[in-house]
Amino acid sequence: MDLATGLATSPSATEIIRRYVRPGDWLVVALIVAALVWLCASLWTQAAGDVIIVRSKGSVVAELSLQRNRSLSVSGPLGDTIVEVKNQQVRIARDPSPRQICVRHGWLSKIGEIALCLPNQVSVEIGNARGHVDSLNY
Repeated sequence: MDLATGLATSPSATEIIRRYVRPGDWLVVALIVAALVWLCASLWTQAAGDVIIVRSKGSVVAELSLQRNRSLSVSGPLGDTIVEVKNQQVRIARDPSPRQICVRHGWLSKIGEIALCLPNQVSVEIGNARGHVDSLNY
């Protein structure tokens, strides 16, 4: 209580912090913040893939490395689809499908990315040599 005015005064935020927060509490807060930063950096980044899985008519036609530049022709019901690997990325360069959606999809480089040419039944997927993890969750 303030003696001059007779009114009760509430303590300021800094006084509350000084009264209740100890040096060990700051250490715990610092460790939690460091753990959160580490978890965000390690778990929320998506690694680049290293294997290309090419399928035609539902079966695996080829498993290629992303490390070597090349071009691959894959046969489908409508004709040949050209798959291009360049600079650790892959794309469908040419496809006989009428709408060219898989061609317009562009370059793929991350694990789990996929380009589908449904009319020609050809797909290209980026995978991981250590094992496949599905990127879709429901």
